[in-house]
Amino acid sequence: MAQTEIDDISTDSSLVDPEKDLLGHASFAKYLADSICKMTFPEGFVIAVYGSWSSGKSTLLNFLVHYLQQKPDESQPIIVPFNPWLFSGHQDITRSFFEQLQNVLSKQGSVSKGLRERIADFAKVISEIPLPYAQTGRAVATLFDDKEKEASEFKEELEDTLEQQQQRIVVTIDDIDRLPANDIRQLLRIFKAIPNFTNVVYVLVFDKEVVMKTIAESKEISGKAYLEKIIQVAFELPIPEKISLRRLLFEKLDGIFADTEKQLFDQIHWDNIYFQGIDHFIINLRNIVHLTETLTVTYPAVKGEVNPVDFIALESLRVFCPMVYDTIIHNPHAFVGEVNTSIDELKNLHNAWIAQLRDEDKQPIKNLLMHLFPKLKLVWGNSNLDEEQLKWREQLRVCSLEIFPIYFRLTFSTSELSNTQIKAILALAEDADKFGEQLIKVANQKRLDGTTQLITFIEQFENYSEQEIPLNCIPSIVLTLFDVGEELLCAEEKSQSIFNLGNEVRISRFILRLLRRLEEPVRFEVLKKAITQGKALAIINHEIATLKEQQSQYADTFNLEEEWLVNAQHLKELEEIATKRQQSTDINDK
Repeated sequence: MAQTEIDDISTDSSLVDPEKDLLGHASFAKYLADSICKMTFPEGFVIAVYGSWSSGKSTLLNFLVHYLQQKPDESQPIIVPFNPWLFSGHQDITRSFFEQLQNVLSKQGSVSKGLRERIADFAKVISEIPLPYAQTGRAVATLFDDKEKEASEFKEELEDTLEQQQQRIVVTIDDIDRLPANDIRQLLRIFKAIPNFTNVVYVLVFDKEVVMKTIAESKEISGKAYLEKIIQVAFELPIPEKISLRRLLFEKLDGIFADTEKQLFDQIHWDNIYFQGIDHFIINLRNIVHLTETLTVTYPAVKGEVNPVDFIALESLRVFCPMVYDTIIHNPHAFVGEVNTSIDELKNLHNAWIAQLRDEDKQPIKNLLMHLFPKLKLVWGNSNLDEEQLKWREQLRVCSLEIFPIYFRLTFSTSELSNTQIKAILALAEDADKFGEQLIKVANQKRLDGTTQLITFIEQFENYSEQEIPLNCIPSIVLTLFDVGEELLCAEEKSQSIFNLGNEVRISRFILRLLRRLEEPVRFEVLKKAITQGKALAIINHEIATLKEQQSQYADTFNLEEEWLVNAQHLKELEEIATKRQQSTDINDK
């Protein structure tokens, strides 16, 4: 990679101009720059600033460089930026470091020709030493092979020349924590091997926990102790205050939504949405970066067609609570449109998925959703719908059934039921009537391939644990399937393939899987009640045929009686009930 390319690359979304500082890093950077220029030390000095990813480490380093470059000529240091992450995987880190040092110093007229020559000679020797030296753990002064003595001599000459160098050299190193483990260890060996390079200050910024863990994995010494041997002074970058985070987020949002029509922005609506919902999730710089980068991509596709406040709120859910975002996409009529079901049913549906959230997230998400979807005030707010429904379309609100789909243009469509939807339906399992109604709705929902969602619903149950389908729900589920089963056998799902499973088979497999969790006497009672009361004779007959198949003449041969769902006597009784039901139906049909 060419040096000009490297210099042009900025780290993530870090700031360069201290005038734009919103997190209080500029003041620290200014005073640190003063100290670096004025401090006296006998040999090389290493300063570290610790901070987690997206805590503003790179911004702080940029500010430091800015202030160092503002120093008067007589005290301005030579700045050598080195980002090892840009070289990782391409070449040896140690070699790259000295080549970068040589490259910068060669452009400085104030640097003596002797120093430039010593750096070039040392870099040349390093580049000629076989790469395996980097894994030996030895100091640069004790390198092996024929170059060992030569490297040691050049190193001493370089140290003597640096001691005579009047202008201070500041080496800034970023992104150490983004390196692979081997590269981190190799880079740290540079500082351990050349601590007496006089008049050189190293400023490192990285995530201490990541680097310490990497060191500890390969050394007997703890990561903390190892860093203390290398680093003379370390600072912990504080977590930004909430007010600073808000200012930074709002500034970035101003840039993304700069051309949005002002009449679409309702300040009161934004205040409610942000402070009662979104603000809960903005706890560090990483959250701001993730949200604003997402909006940078998604907003242009819907600009002018959606309400900006509603869109920010929904994209916040996409970023911070994808399960809730997924629930909205797959259940639009539970959030928008007229209330075409009972309030209790609506409450059961929403309470089922809200129960899956972390306790601390539940209320902020409820608040956010009630402001986005007034329909939910009937569920959690105990109040009537707003009387401004006619304005929702005009304001391009997401609660308008007509506008709703526009908000999800950059969402991959899926013909599958979400895990949240299935759990919401399961929450109704104890009530056979409501559970049956939901199954019928699922059976009438078309997938992209022309079949219905019932296939997905039944087949995905095989992935559910026993805890997700409690024992006390099994009788109700089985009764429901025997009752509404014929409404689930849709003609559209018949296939010309001889290998395709029909819904009778899918439902039967589902019933068998559930019943096997019960003891045989309980299974029998559940089946007896379901066959006696159920209306789906096709399911009843299919189930009897399946049970008879289990007890066929071949089952005796292989002694598989313990695998039977019910014993022979119970099967005979069930078959008699089913026969009477069928005969009664035949008579009535005549």
